[in-house]
Amino acid sequence: MSLREREEQLRLAIDAAEVGLWDVDVATNTLYWPARVKAMFGISPEADATLDDFVACLHPVDAPEVLRAFAAAQDPAIRTVYDVEYRTIGKEDGIVRWVAAKGRGIFDDAGQCIRAIGTAIDITLRKQAEAVQNATQRRLDLLNRIEHATRPLVDALDVMQTTAQLLGEHLGATRCAYADVEPDNDRFTIRSDWARPGVPSSAGVYSLDLFGSQARVNLRNGRHLVVHDVDRELGDDDGGSMFNAIGIKAIVCAGLVKGGRLVAMMAIHQSVPRQWSEEDLRVITEVVERCWTHIERVRDAAMLREQDRRKDEFLVTLAHELRNPIAPMLYAIALMKREQDPSRLARRIDVIERQAAHMVRLVDDLLDVSRINRGLVELKRELIDIAPLLVQAVEAATPALEGSRHRLTLQLPGMTAPVNADPARLVQVVTNLLNNAAKYTPDEGDIRLSSWVEGSLVVIELEDNGLGIPPEDQVRLFDLFTQLPHTGQKAHGGLGIGLSLVKSLVEMHDGRVTVRSGGLNQGSTFRIELPLAVSLAARQTVTQAAAAGNCGRVLIVEDNLDGLRTLMELLQSNGHTVLGVPDGPAALRVAGEWQPDLALLDLGLPLMDGYEVAARLRSDLGLKDTRIVALTGWGTEQDRAKTTAAGFHAHLTKPVAPERLLQLIDDLLRPRDADPHSRTSPTVVGLDAGRA
Repeated sequence: MSLREREEQLRLAIDAAEVGLWDVDVATNTLYWPARVKAMFGISPEADATLDDFVACLHPVDAPEVLRAFAAAQDPAIRTVYDVEYRTIGKEDGIVRWVAAKGRGIFDDAGQCIRAIGTAIDITLRKQAEAVQNATQRRLDLLNRIEHATRPLVDALDVMQTTAQLLGEHLGATRCAYADVEPDNDRFTIRSDWARPGVPSSAGVYSLDLFGSQARVNLRNGRHLVVHDVDRELGDDDGGSMFNAIGIKAIVCAGLVKGGRLVAMMAIHQSVPRQWSEEDLRVITEVVERCWTHIERVRDAAMLREQDRRKDEFLVTLAHELRNPIAPMLYAIALMKREQDPSRLARRIDVIERQAAHMVRLVDDLLDVSRINRGLVELKRELIDIAPLLVQAVEAATPALEGSRHRLTLQLPGMTAPVNADPARLVQVVTNLLNNAAKYTPDEGDIRLSSWVEGSLVVIELEDNGLGIPPEDQVRLFDLFTQLPHTGQKAHGGLGIGLSLVKSLVEMHDGRVTVRSGGLNQGSTFRIELPLAVSLAARQTVTQAAAAGNCGRVLIVEDNLDGLRTLMELLQSNGHTVLGVPDGPAALRVAGEWQPDLALLDLGLPLMDGYEVAARLRSDLGLKDTRIVALTGWGTEQDRAKTTAAGFHAHLTKPVAPERLLQLIDDLLRPRDADPHSRTSPTVVGLDAGRA
């Protein structure tokens, strides 16, 4: 075979292997690169290539080692083989490629390097495959470490902490945090986090809304929040300031959405901007999904253990509570058999009746719990003011309060506070709380029961200066069969089901109950929130009122309670829906939502006179169509001129004949269209306005 044929055969072999040849004339620093090698450096085939291009296109991370190896191959004292793998950044296209280069120096008789020759191969695809394989192996190794580290853990917080640490270390993150989200879908709590040494913890309570629209929308819809550069991607008003406040410049936050609600989040923080890779996101997603599953298993197991423990405690307590009344009953029966003295017989019967009544209460509470848990309790709702229910509860709890010589302060709403509720069940709820306060407050303690309207809610608060509740026990206070250790000497018996009943019944009324306490011996405050039923009351009477004639919603503002009550009854008897309040601030609180058709205002009101009430009904609430009538003891011509100038539609001087009042209201409402809502019967919405 001729030399030419051998050279052609070698060329074909090199082409088949996709190998590029390179040659450097050291004396002249002239570089020879064929098109294939130029392509590895992002240089077009027709463009010239120089050693400067070679150096400039080396990846900054790899350049020092490549140039050291290239120089060593040309050093007469070393003469190593040039064998390197490195990245290039394309001169014309900016693409990163991997190159495997081999070569050697050629030396003359004097030992000087005159040429450097070798080969170069594009190994980008191989490196990408290796990167995927390595990343997969690293991910599997991480998942395996997390599995082994968390498998023996029985506390959900420990699972979160361990997972956060291993994930944060794997990613080289600044901080990694787990958070539980409150039912309001906004407030979340970072109970603990992992962070690099010297980095402050982010533990605390936050509002999701503070972190901007991207965080809010993505997380609530089950999508990751991915921010590579907080300052560049988020403005201060859209979460940037909040992220910066806790030292975050880049973040990935993965949320868990269940039943359409965000329930938990895992966040990876970086204190400098970071371009999160697809592999980073893949690792975070898989770790977080496994973490959710494991945490739920741990919590379920902990719940079962807790239920078993509480069941055992309950059975012991139940046995104790049943034995306690049975013992005096047996003693009383034995004494009745021995004694024939009629004067002592009555005392024995009283003992048996008291202890039997105590047992009946225990059984009734147990049956209530069972029925509620099985969904068998049906509320018998009606529209009723909260005030008389609180009075009934106080009456029911009076024996317990008087037995311990407690001082009770009762403050009822300064306005009508209607609720759509089962009266008996709400009385049961408040009575239970009052009895608890009496039980866990030292003798001669102070107890305050108060109620008021707050926006669209009726609030009931019961405050005492009793034993208080440690912070760590407040979260489980409403759990079934819970009895706190520090209350043992004051408990006087009980199964630990009363507050669970309170919580269940309040929630059945679409409300909520909470507790707060400064700690042991610092008293407790229980707060119940129930929906105000003003709007419901208004809707209930439209149909019949429309049929009766020119009937509508009438707001009465009158500080004389007897006058208020009788006037409300008079208007109700004529088919109107009536809401009565004792002062201007109360009128403004309800008028915006209730939208009265007509307002009867006393002028000499406390806090805010009738003129100011009328002006604010117009300006603050925009009730431009509401007819306003002065009903006052002031009746001079000057008074009438003043109400006319203030925009009142009529001026009535007390006492006014009922027929005249009803006729005036009928005339004022006549031009107005019938309310389009459905009403079934005329209803008085206001009752007692203020009691203490």
